[in-house]
Amino acid sequence: MTDVLSYRLDDGVAVLTLDDGKANAISHATLEQLDAALDRAEAEARALVLAGRDGRFSAGFDLAAMTAGTDSMRSLVVPGARLMMRLYGLGLPTVAAGTGHAIAAGALLLLVCDHRIGAEGTAKIGLNEVAIGMALPVFAVELARARLAPAHFGPATMGAHIYDPAGAVAAGYLDRVVPAGDVVDEAVAEAARLGELRAGAYARTKEVARSQLIGHVLATLEDDVAGVSQPGA
Repeated sequence: MTDVLSYRLDDGVAVLTLDDGKANAISHATLEQLDAALDRAEAEARALVLAGRDGRFSAGFDLAAMTAGTDSMRSLVVPGARLMMRLYGLGLPTVAAGTGHAIAAGALLLLVCDHRIGAEGTAKIGLNEVAIGMALPVFAVELARARLAPAHFGPATMGAHIYDPAGAVAAGYLDRVVPAGDVVDEAVAEAARLGELRAGAYARTKEVARSQLIGHVLATLEDDVAGVSQPGA
């Protein structure tokens, strides 16, 4: 299996960097490597940063798998949603380094992180599913409802609106933007700050805040995705 993710421990902060050399599409291999990296981070880190490569955070689920057929699409989306729920509920503080474009499931990866720092510039960020003929599954809608500004919820989901980084701050995909060359360092610094908080108190508060959404998503996931058609269908 080709590595699409690198892992380093930076003074207690686990830094996970997605880089497939292309658009950082989320494939089965990506999910497997992310899951293993979360296991490692939980064992040895105080906080976690999820970053992309320069100019690309993630283009979302792998297009080849998403368009190969309905069964292929569902076999990727279900474990992808489970991984996102794991990250959303992770007991460690999590910070996204939004290094560039974050589309569809890439935008959802921003939403599941506790704090999101993006790169200034012209990157495209948002949920484009409706625009390509795919209804958003429950987990995507509920994450958007929980994390996006209320005024942007409809345009971002049903309207498939795509934002630039400054607009993504207003919408709620990002918390702030910094120069592109500083985004990973700023994310690591923020993760280190959050990692100094009392770990048990942080984890328990996150659990209370998010367990209802996570439980609902996991309880309905199989049935919900069984009713979702592949893009363009």
